[in-house]
Amino acid sequence: MSILNDKEIPIGLGMALSQNLDAMRVFASMDEGARKRIIERSHQAQSKNDMQSIVSDLLE
Repeated sequence: MSILNDKEIPIGLGMALSQNLDAMRVFASMDEGARKRIIERSHQAQSKNDMQSIVSDLLE
């Protein structure tokens, strides 16, 4: 099953991850708790730039 097909992943986060394959790999390798924290953080995103920042932060 693809990580992006997970019903818990907001569409904006899924789209941002699909545009950054390195971040997608990092997200997919995280444990469930870490992924949930990213998903919760993504709910606070107010713009596309906010979401891209969340995804970029996965690579730091």
